[in-house]
Amino acid sequence: METESITAVVTGASGCVGGAIAVALSRAGCRCVCHYHHNEAPAKKIVEKIIAQGGRAVAVKADLTDTDDISRLFDAYGEFGPPRILVNSAAIFKRGAISEITAENARQMLDIDLVSPILVSAAFAESVKGLQVTGNIPVAKIVNLVDIGGIRPWANYTMYCAAKAGLIAATKSMAKELAPAVCVNAVAPGVVSWPDDVDKEEYDRQVSMIPAQRVGTPEEIAAAVVFLIKNDYITGQILNVDGGRCM
Repeated sequence: METESITAVVTGASGCVGGAIAVALSRAGCRCVCHYHHNEAPAKKIVEKIIAQGGRAVAVKADLTDTDDISRLFDAYGEFGPPRILVNSAAIFKRGAISEITAENARQMLDIDLVSPILVSAAFAESVKGLQVTGNIPVAKIVNLVDIGGIRPWANYTMYCAAKAGLIAATKSMAKELAPAVCVNAVAPGVVSWPDDVDKEEYDRQVSMIPAQRVGTPEEIAAAVVFLIKNDYITGQILNVDGGRCM
């Protein structure tokens, strides 16, 4: 897909990975609708960064568990033009032993990390339904941010890994259903931007399991997203960006 002057919606653009994706898409020529829920300030900083670099962007608040808010998200493009790219980056990441799982926190994790991206994708697919497909060339792209934890699950992250595994399956199902008009793929990051408050011993342990011998960067995840958007003959695929961790 040619990305110049195409409108892209990036959910979770207030996060470090979502923000990097919005910036990368802007550099590729996109006009960006940067979604946030509670974290308005980081989202606006991303918008300011994009504008300072000569791009066009707007920050839009939405609760992705609310179907009315989701609809408003796709009505917020203004003069940018209707979106033809969707990146589902919004997520919550929480550690928790199985003994700590409750009906409430299980539903919260599944709602944000699995149900919401499916609902957002459904609304996006409806919004591009009238676009004309010529020569079986896709008119729109969806990229979901999953996780290698959905491929090789970890202990103490049962709900998170289950949600991401579900989104991997949903990605493949939607790719079949929406073809050829919409390509649907996913990027599965490995360890990215290691937190400062985690001890060095744990950092060294994690890095020892990564063939690349380092953690990734948000910009490397963003580059993978842009690659999938630009390629019109890839759909239903999960691209691991993990330094070889899943080999």
